Amino acid sequence: MKFTMSVAMTPLDQLTELARTAEECGFTSIALPDSLFYSEQVSAEYPYTPDGSRMWDAETPWVDPLIATAAMGAATSRLRFYTSVLKLGPRNPVLLARQLASVASMTGDRFGLGLGLGWAPEEFEWCGAPYAKRGARVDEMIEIIRLILGGGMVEHHGKFFDFDKLQISPAPSEPMPIYVGGHTEPALKRAARVGDGWASAMMKLSELRETIDKLGELRASYDRADAPFEVQAVCIDRFGVDGYREQAEVGVTDAIVVPWIFDGHGFDAPLEAKKDSIRKFAAEVIENV
Repeated sequence: MKFTMSVAMTPLDQLTELARTAEECGFTSIALPDSLFYSEQVSAEYPYTPDGSRMWDAETPWVDPLIATAAMGAATSRLRFYTSVLKLGPRNPVLLARQLASVASMTGDRFGLGLGLGWAPEEFEWCGAPYAKRGARVDEMIEIIRLILGGGMVEHHGKFFDFDKLQISPAPSEPMPIYVGGHTEPALKRAARVGDGWASAMMKLSELRETIDKLGELRASYDRADAPFEVQAVCIDRFGVDGYREQAEVGVTDAIVVPWIFDGHGFDAPLEAKKDSIRKFAAEVIENV
């Protein structure tokens, strides 16, 4: 079982110190969220809350996750980073591949791309990307990103994107893992078909068990049952040493946690209180799981 610390909605001036403390305390990774902007009105419901409302407001701090990774990567030496998850649909895959290659270079290949389609039509439309056929577009975008990050002179002529020979240098020195998020049937199929792992949002253990079993069936159907595969989970009803062992038993390989929440501290809690919570979680859980 690996442990990843989420820094969602954390004040930006705390990020590098939290990363240093997480590395010192045995966390494997930092998970970084993604939000392009806060639109006053949104024409779709947020899919991961019971009432469809957003868990943040216009003043909640967000930073571009790739820029945050570069900053935290410079402050650490072993800690890994991944987006959980980056909204791929509104972005341009060639420009994003350039940014991903840069992050890989600046962190010594300590970055993994966790991705999802994106749920808000405004984020697509106001960034110049069509909301329609977003699933098929994202499938092609994943293909393009892997192609470009593989290095060398490449070209692509697809349904949604078309370019002649180009090269980005330096390319990552090792393949960048891609983790696919989402709970829908198409998202699970995408994770099973092309992902190096799957990332959950907030789920109960029973839901995780059912979903992981389904992923196993899908991966077998794509002849990928024996390929390495991560399951990054935010489980909302199993905690403590026994709870994380239960998560591991159903197939979770990477538990995403916010240590200070367990101690009653909010996202805007003082830095020292958060660092104390990280150390406490490491001593009570990580060292015993």
